[in-house]
Amino acid sequence: MSTVDPARVLAASTEITSAALAGDDPDAVLPLVVRNAVDLAGADLGLAMITADDGTLTVEASSGGDDPVGVVLSSRSSAARAARTGVPVVADDFTTDPRTAPFVPKALRGYGPFAVAPFGTKERRIGALAVYRRKGAQPFSRDTVDVLTAFAAQAGLAVVLAEGSTARQRIAVYQERERIARDLHDVIIQRLYATGVQLELLDRRLKLDGREAARLADVVDQLDQTMAEVRATVRELRSADPGKPAHADLAGSVLAEARTAGELLGFEPEVRTEGDVADVPAELADHARAALREALSNVVRHSGARHVVVALRRTPDRLDLEVADDGCGIPRGVAKRGLRHLEERALAAGGGCEITSSPRTGTTITWHVPLRP
Repeated sequence: MSTVDPARVLAASTEITSAALAGDDPDAVLPLVVRNAVDLAGADLGLAMITADDGTLTVEASSGGDDPVGVVLSSRSSAARAARTGVPVVADDFTTDPRTAPFVPKALRGYGPFAVAPFGTKERRIGALAVYRRKGAQPFSRDTVDVLTAFAAQAGLAVVLAEGSTARQRIAVYQERERIARDLHDVIIQRLYATGVQLELLDRRLKLDGREAARLADVVDQLDQTMAEVRATVRELRSADPGKPAHADLAGSVLAEARTAGELLGFEPEVRTEGDVADVPAELADHARAALREALSNVVRHSGARHVVVALRRTPDRLDLEVADDGCGIPRGVAKRGLRHLEERALAAGGGCEITSSPRTGTTITWHVPLRP
């Protein structure tokens, strides 16, 4: 068989490298690699096989008459050996050659001449690149195997470049998402919260009633809903896999809520945390966060307190949130809308909320929900 035209090898390598440098996903580059390998080797079938952690190879891309994508080859197969050692393997008929015959998958028994080369680089061994001809066809020449080996090395480098490019793009996206999430959480939510509290203070000072009081209350409710939606967006942005339920940074949120309340009170509430709250489900964390916001809003609006303690406790089967102040208690006639929201959130999560208040001892709100498996 005549040697392969070097210009064809160069053209094939250039095409694959261009695709990799263009930022194409490595999974999209693999079929291009196999198609060019088949063309260069004059083969009937080409396979790109990726090495798994246990040493087996999985067919990830194919080109030719059959499509054995998904077939798994033994870690003792010639393809696995080539991937592991970096040495190509050639057989005139791989269904009868003693080195290869024991590991021929059923899907490939119609082929005879076989050549496989390591795919990747010394630092990043991806797997193997194999070509096949139908039974009875002419075996692969030494020159053809040399071309296949060189091409597999060049194509493997291109795929490694594509992987690196994809990883860099992914990191850049995650960094940008984290920046946006941080701005939303640390700036937007805190400003919305402070605005809501100030509106409720204004309501109290102006002693609005009737239609105007209802309109102002509706505005505050809309702010609460907006904050809930922004928090959900922050969770999605910070999730490695958007769409899947995520755990929220509840301890960090409690500190942030306390800091914001401190700006309005003139002093920062004391925060105590017991137990590991890192794995509290996001839905319960949302309820707890909103409950804390309601409780602290009540302290800011009505208490006149000089000391406030926020306690967050997690036991194996329960999450407790307690907000205690040394203020004047909840004045008679003050609207209980916010406190009703506290109770409703607890009940919705299968928990409860107890409130004790007097002019002498101040107010203590205990909010708790069960932690289900």
